[in-house]
Amino acid sequence: MSDENQEKQDQPMIMVPTDDLDTVSDDADTVDQLAMELATLQQSTKRIAVIGSRNLPITHQQIIETLSYALVMQGNTIITSGGSSGTNAATIRGAMKSNPEKLKVILPQTIGQQPSDVQDQLIGVPNIIEHADRAMMTLADASRICNREIIDDCQQLICFLSHTSNTLHKAIEYAEESHKVITAFYLD
Repeated sequence: MSDENQEKQDQPMIMVPTDDLDTVSDDADTVDQLAMELATLQQSTKRIAVIGSRNLPITHQQIIETLSYALVMQGNTIITSGGSSGTNAATIRGAMKSNPEKLKVILPQTIGQQPSDVQDQLIGVPNIIEHADRAMMTLADASRICNREIIDDCQQLICFLSHTSNTLHKAIEYAEESHKVITAFYLD
């Protein structure tokens, strides 16, 4: 046996399990879906949903506001929900500074059911969708439905959340099932 072969035998072998690796399917549906996602990424302008946590430090809110501003400046339409603080409020501020016509706010219920500071923030937003049919729902239930509506209307989802945000994790799962392009920013 040569010295080189002996060295190879003396080195420990590393076994990599392959049974739990994701598999790539050659199904036509999978190929079509990947082509659609690539086409979405390559579009110069998109409908981008921005949702996320209400409990954010001011620095995170400033980053989201700047991101929203920049996305609108590039010609994208931003879709979000109402909110007096956090992700939605920062998204609205950024888009309104850039081009209010490129902002769509979908409320979980009606403007009248929003706190006064949210109502004030929505003054001047030209494209607001209200849902009087959800007036008797809890805000949590109406918000879950609203997140799905926002995701249905977008091509790409940007979500700011923590690892314990159950509602936002469900929204991301829904976006995955709907084959949306997803960017998740974990804040913890």
